[in-house]
Amino acid sequence: MQDPIPISALQHYTFCPRQCAYIHIERIWQDNYLTALGNQLHKRVHSNETETRGNIRTERGVQVSSEVLGITGKLDLLEIKTSPFALTPVEYKRGKPKIDDCDRIQLCAQALCLEEMRSIAIPCAAIWYWQVRKRDWIDIDQSLRKKTMDIIEKTRALLESRRIPKARYIKSCKACSFFDHCTPKKSDHSLAYVKQLFET
Repeated sequence: MQDPIPISALQHYTFCPRQCAYIHIERIWQDNYLTALGNQLHKRVHSNETETRGNIRTERGVQVSSEVLGITGKLDLLEIKTSPFALTPVEYKRGKPKIDDCDRIQLCAQALCLEEMRSIAIPCAAIWYWQVRKRDWIDIDQSLRKKTMDIIEKTRALLESRRIPKARYIKSCKACSFFDHCTPKKSDHSLAYVKQLFET
């Protein structure tokens, strides 16, 4: 039986497969100012405390998994509504809503785990962004589910390959804590140099 994929790896892969490989294959981590703030936020979130307000109970640091999908992770917050019964995973992020799907895919994977574990449909979930101090409600629709399933398979293929993908510079590289380690702006000219030697 294969080891389950950490749900966080799906977010890392969607952001950058090379970053995902550094973290989950090479087992290395690089902190910068942004990741340090994120770590502080999650230390407060993962307190394992419970709280009840009206007909909603909240639980923090809830462990979830899916045997079918082969993924596992920990929820920042789970809201449990008693009447009518409903489960809402809430993910905490340091920044603000992103254009890409990396945060939404992570949240969808959490919802898929809960659906399998509790035999309940989860039509929506939320991401709380510290920078804007509000929730971004996410529809767990078929389009997002399909994207998430695709990323699960791509992430699994990457982790099984045990290979680090080539660097590819994009705008978001500037905020990546692996920027200096990865050096995405540097091109490898060695192959071209060798080829030129044999052609002259």
